[in-house]
Amino acid sequence: MNKSVYLAAALVSSFAAGAFAHNGATGIVKERMDAMMAMGNAVKALAPMMRGEAAHDADAVRAAAATFSVHAGESMTALFPEGTGGSPSAAKDAVWEDWDEFASIAEQLAIFSAGLALAADNPPIMATGDMSATMMGEETMMGDDSAAMMGVAPAVDTIEFAAMPVDGAFEMVSQSCSACHAKFRIEAN
Repeated sequence: MNKSVYLAAALVSSFAAGAFAHNGATGIVKERMDAMMAMGNAVKALAPMMRGEAAHDADAVRAAAATFSVHAGESMTALFPEGTGGSPSAAKDAVWEDWDEFASIAEQLAIFSAGLALAADNPPIMATGDMSATMMGEETMMGDDSAAMMGVAPAVDTIEFAAMPVDGAFEMVSQSCSACHAKFRIEAN
């Protein structure tokens, strides 16, 4: 099973647990929780396709990419004004303490979401090994995984996305989500 499948499963579990945290949320906190839930539902819709358990559906990929796009970048950062942490929010104080990194990951998600839409018509690899090694020979489009986990957006242009297998693009979106959750989201118990 490839990394994107594991990431997708972790994200779906994370968003499912988050559904229970909506109790008592109002205003901007509820808006951002709803946005995260929408993205979690998009991951959940694509995960079976990326695992090879459902037929490739380019329209579903484009719809999910649109969901990620509408909630990424400045749309995401606008949902995190200073002073909106604390219960029932799952946002760690690190969001505001390291705003530049948080904003960078939000922008990375916007770029990768657009890339996912461009790759929507491409069939998935569904490799059993390390898919990242097969995206561009021995080099990966993501570069060093540590860069992705630090929220550094690699230089990937639209031509590369348009030629990328859809599950490769999905993995990039998933890794952006995971990088953000690892540093900026309180894990549900």
